Amino acid sequence: MTEPVRIDGSQGEGGGQILRTAVSLSAITGNPVEVTNIRAKRQNPGLRPQHMAGIKILGDLFRAHVENLKVRAEWVKFAPSGKFEGGSVKVDIGTAGSIPMILMAVVPAVSLSGNSLQLEITGGTDVKSSPTIDYVKYVVADAYRNIGIKFSADVLRRGYYPKGGGVVQSNIEPCKVPGTMELLTTRDVAPRITSVCGQLARHVAERQISSAMIALEKNGIRCSNYTASIETSNSPGSSILIYSASDFGPYVGGDSIGEVGKRAEAVGAEAADRYLESTLALAPVDPFLADMLVLPFALAKGRSKYRTARVTEHLRTNLQVASQLVGCKYSIVQQGKAYVVTIEG
Repeated sequence: MTEPVRIDGSQGEGGGQILRTAVSLSAITGNPVEVTNIRAKRQNPGLRPQHMAGIKILGDLFRAHVENLKVRAEWVKFAPSGKFEGGSVKVDIGTAGSIPMILMAVVPAVSLSGNSLQLEITGGTDVKSSPTIDYVKYVVADAYRNIGIKFSADVLRRGYYPKGGGVVQSNIEPCKVPGTMELLTTRDVAPRITSVCGQLARHVAERQISSAMIALEKNGIRCSNYTASIETSNSPGSSILIYSASDFGPYVGGDSIGEVGKRAEAVGAEAADRYLESTLALAPVDPFLADMLVLPFALAKGRSKYRTARVTEHLRTNLQVASQLVGCKYSIVQQGKAYVVTIEG
């Protein structure tokens, strides 16, 4: 067996992103990896149930030899055999672990290996330290579709902390080679707002919208397209997403989730701040999507360039890991109030 490429899981921001990127790229390329010092900089270091679920799905699909896959493990080895087992898969994370994070590991791995999959995941749809499922559905899926990676993210039930129990169905389509993209200037695309709550009064979702719209209007941005809905969930919770997306960009979203003791108005205002950060900087790619584009662009044939308002540690770390595993070249250059990321696949 080929010697695995060793990836230091404590580099950069030192979180689960390193693991997701490394294992996804391993599955696509067929090259084994060993990730050490997993989440070494976190309060509760090592593998968490959601990371295990993502690795287990990919391990099963790609018939990988996986070593040390257990909660709190500080290292893991992943060696795919390359024989993809597609079809349909159901997975239960067993906690309110993040469904969006698992999708961001599984979608590119399945699609860019030229395969399709029907996937149903049970867990958390809108949880702390993770993008909301609506962000994945309305921002990430739109941007990915433009480079050839097509997937859906249909919510059958919301999953909030602590019980989880949310259910998402995803159909992932094959993509042989992802396209390149240049997103340096933004177009004026009116924002949309989607606000959701479960086991809470409808006015919670409506107050989230009101406070978001006030924050947008203070900055000269009008929003006339918004929806408030109550959805089924096992635990009470709420979320909101403000986004602008079109076939040719921008791909900008600002989301926020409700928590015990956090007023609905604060949730809406936080989402607006995140949306405005990119919109006011005239950046067509928001800081969270900026790091999710690294993996497909690292495998594209040619150069991709995009402008983002802020460089996160996630982005820097993802670029380092991708270049270590597939040899892509990259640069980040500040231009005015924003940054231009270039990736040469």
